[in-house]
Amino acid sequence: MIRLSNVHKSFDSQQVLNDLSLEIPTGQITAIIGPSGEGKSVLLKHMIGLMKPDSGRIEVDGESILNIRRSQLNRIREKFGMLFQNAALLDSMSVFENVAFPLREKTRLSSDEIEQRVRSALEHVGLKNVNGKYPDELSGGMKKRVGLARALLLNPKIILFDEPTTGLDPIIKRAIHQLIKDTHAQFGFTAVIVSHEIPEIFDIAQNVAMLFRGKILQIGTSDEIRGSTDPTAKQFITGSLDGPIQLV
Repeated sequence: MIRLSNVHKSFDSQQVLNDLSLEIPTGQITAIIGPSGEGKSVLLKHMIGLMKPDSGRIEVDGESILNIRRSQLNRIREKFGMLFQNAALLDSMSVFENVAFPLREKTRLSSDEIEQRVRSALEHVGLKNVNGKYPDELSGGMKKRVGLARALLLNPKIILFDEPTTGLDPIIKRAIHQLIKDTHAQFGFTAVIVSHEIPEIFDIAQNVAMLFRGKILQIGTSDEIRGSTDPTAKQFITGSLDGPIQLV
């Protein structure tokens, strides 16, 4: 379980997280939704220790990730995989080299073992015969798949997805969502997905938390959030122009 308690984070005079508390249940898919600019990606980076709060507490499986030695934080981070918004592939490396990178950095596997695991990971996400290609030769959807293969490679307990379908067409978005759902069913990791894809995200997430003005406005099952009577949540989900969310 990931637990954030009374977390505050500001950048200069802008308060992004305001006494935020949230629990991410183990082994389930939790989506974090909310208007643009509300700090959803900032929240995700706090979970893995890429950002530190001004105050509050963050725990992973009962262990604080704050005010600990770098070696302790690295040990906790080994539980995580992360799929960044742009897939974060290295342009100078082939697909194979991009996916193999964490194995070469963090394990002592032989070249043959690395090759076998990379090929298996790519097949899991529906990619074959792309090992020698470079990121600029791939479509947006293929890049996301390569990023997911790399995230899965070390069998993480937790995978964080930062807007995994941004910039993709509707068909590819559905394919990526289905891929996340299928790989979650197969591997059983805890998933946290930052997403703007409404209502599609409700079809793959078991839990949904809405971030608004630095706090978790509402959290519940997909059906509970989809049927919310809260005026702010309802406005965001339905896309209505009338309500407390101000367009800027």
